[in-house]
Amino acid sequence: MGIIGDIKDTVSKAVFSPSTLLSGRGGLHMAQIILSLVTFLLGAFRGGSSHTYWIYAMFTWAFCPIMTLIITIIELFKLDIILNMFCMDWHDFTTGMAMSSTLMTVSVAITYANFYACLKCLYGWIVTIFAILCGLVYTLEVVKDKICDRRKSSYLAALPGFWKVLEAFVSCMIFISLTGYRERPILIVCVICYIIPFPILPLIIATNILKKLRMCLPFNLDKFVFIFLVISVVLYIFNAIMWPIFMFRKNPRPSECPPKFCIWAIQFMVAFFTYVNLIIFTIDLVFTLLGICGFKRK
Repeated sequence: MGIIGDIKDTVSKAVFSPSTLLSGRGGLHMAQIILSLVTFLLGAFRGGSSHTYWIYAMFTWAFCPIMTLIITIIELFKLDIILNMFCMDWHDFTTGMAMSSTLMTVSVAITYANFYACLKCLYGWIVTIFAILCGLVYTLEVVKDKICDRRKSSYLAALPGFWKVLEAFVSCMIFISLTGYRERPILIVCVICYIIPFPILPLIIATNILKKLRMCLPFNLDKFVFIFLVISVVLYIFNAIMWPIFMFRKNPRPSECPPKFCIWAIQFMVAFFTYVNLIIFTIDLVFTLLGICGFKRK
């Protein structure tokens, strides 16, 4: 009866609370949703053909406000109390999502400015300014949560989860930059090596967020993550060697290589992000090994 009583007491607290929208956090969420949707509409009107960076920008300006809206609705009806009790650390999840949205919106602002803003491109600058504002309001939420409110983090907004978010983010940047590999079998193998770890990352993140799901696993999740990271590091070492050799051998940088249209520069970004992700995966592997061995921060 004690557990049933606790559940009834928790559910009774889940009531409509419009005052949530009047708080500083609610105001930031409203600003994020409005700015992202305005930027999405402006970007859609501007268009960008089938350019992968434009598609990524449009996805970001749609995905981030949708997630923010879902979080706002849950907090508006106090449903986060129920989620906290049954399956997740809500504060950790929302701060982690704010950090992820910050990574996405800031990166989009930079790439959009690079490809679509120029001295004579007034409309491109307008979209870029709104994109920067989107990144700013998401950054402000992270600052509020981590510095002002000093929210405690259990996974997603702490190092173990944030490494995974970074790994997934950098993988996305690699995917949208992939080009010029289809006629070279060894580079196709590299692409497969990029793909293998990617779908496992969100599964690891979701399993760690949903505490009840983690408890039901028939294996030790930490050891599984360790094996996954070892495999990922090996795959990225392979790519860090093979991609530059087979992509840039007999393919020097063109004498004229404008940042907006130079395919060579985009291919170079794949190599650059490969080394970035290799470093992140390696650091994550070291931290995971230390955690398994019992070397945890107090």
